[in-house]
Amino acid sequence: MKATIWHNPKCGTSRKTLAVLEETPGVEVEVIEYLKNPPSAAKLAQLYKDAGITPQEGLRVRGTDAAERGLPDADAQTVLDAMAAEPILIERPLVETDKGVRLCRPQDKVHEIL
Repeated sequence: MKATIWHNPKCGTSRKTLAVLEETPGVEVEVIEYLKNPPSAAKLAQLYKDAGITPQEGLRVRGTDAAERGLPDADAQTVLDAMAAEPILIERPLVETDKGVRLCRPQDKVHEIL
């Protein structure tokens, strides 16, 4: 099974999720450091749709200026465009497999799609 993780190596939850993926037999892991290679707004829209959450639910508020910018109350496209332009606004880690997508907070949520 292939698993793609949108990863921030400075984030403890992201590192723990990556460790779960790497320790799971039969999982081929693709790591995308999203701060260096951010997903497009369209890719983010697909990921959130497949995860069953809204872009607002995937918005990182803590440690960002998202609240000051009104992003938690903005429409989905505005949030997606902001995330694509400034990937620090993307809550992490997102993991995608053939079984679906999860925002893995806490990291144990990754087991739902393995």
